[in-house]
Amino acid sequence: MSAVLDRPKTIETKTKKIPKFETEIVERVTLSNISWETYERILVEHDEVSNPHFFYNDGDLEIMVLGYSHEKYSRDLSELIIEIARILEIDYQSAGSTTFRREKNKKGFEGDASFYFKNTEVVRTKKQIDLTVDPSPELVLEIDITHGSMSKFPIFAGLGIEEIWRFDGEEVKFYRLEKGEYLKVETSVCLKNIKNETVTELLFAMEEMQRMDWIKLVHKTIKGN
Repeated sequence: MSAVLDRPKTIETKTKKIPKFETEIVERVTLSNISWETYERILVEHDEVSNPHFFYNDGDLEIMVLGYSHEKYSRDLSELIIEIARILEIDYQSAGSTTFRREKNKKGFEGDASFYFKNTEVVRTKKQIDLTVDPSPELVLEIDITHGSMSKFPIFAGLGIEEIWRFDGEEVKFYRLEKGEYLKVETSVCLKNIKNETVTELLFAMEEMQRMDWIKLVHKTIKGN
């Protein structure tokens, strides 16, 4: 079931977009001709560190240090996904910003957040995810509020990520993988007919409301009451 958010008038005029992301400094560097062995060695050296994130695509390596806004919207959107899944009674397993990689495809990434839905039972008891034997997450979040980074879509497609939710500072856009390419769609596959417009408005509403009031709003919106 889907719904367009019916927000209080006091909020309605305030949440068109999040301003001034250009003031947040995001450090990133892209290196070329990096071997798979070097990439894996770097991952081992940063195994206990949550920042920076590493993205590898057939020899190109992007290293990105995440800022506060980036982390904040990753957490907020993850919380929203979890709340929607609970309301819809969809089983899920959050994989956070786990490093997913497959040498055969020469691709690897650390998503801002990632989720399993249909393969939850497969990974629920896993201590580590190995994409040579385990499935990829079905849904990955990409926060790109400062832009300028290399495209992650070829990495996600190469590893078979079915759905991407990408937040650019103004809206959450949904993309579905079809025949190796991502198509922009309005409705989620992983979360049963939830529209990107609804998700965007609920994400913005989170900044204007006390948390418990926001959770009530999420329930009212998703249930269509």
